[in-house]
Amino acid sequence: MTLSLAEADKILADNFAPWVLDLGLSAVETGEMHAVLRLPWTDRLAREGGALSGQALMAAADTATVIAVSAARGGFVPMTTVQQSTSFQRAVVGADVLVDARITKLGKRMAFVDITMTAEGADGPAARASAVYALLG
Repeated sequence: MTLSLAEADKILADNFAPWVLDLGLSAVETGEMHAVLRLPWTDRLAREGGALSGQALMAAADTATVIAVSAARGGFVPMTTVQQSTSFQRAVVGADVLVDARITKLGKRMAFVDITMTAEGADGPAARASAVYALLG
């Protein structure tokens, strides 16, 4: 099972708080056990010093996890974050970020996901995260 990009974007539009929608995330790839979202650069998401804020990256990783799990299950089901851990490796300045969420294990009640966040055109990731989700439906 998987989702089309239009279906993934509809899940974003229909199931997230307005402040998450304000991030401008869009689906650029979906697959059987993954999803890639684009977090567009905007000065509004920059912190002091001009780098993209960690909070924006963490929210993008969390959101990409929902789309990856939805792609694996063939559609959106209620779910919630149980745990998320993020490591920041380099600053992002003036570039969109590709947020690649890959499911490492999908059970009936839990999903485990690794997320890599890379500035477009960069050689290595800006941040990595791992997430555990409880599947409620």
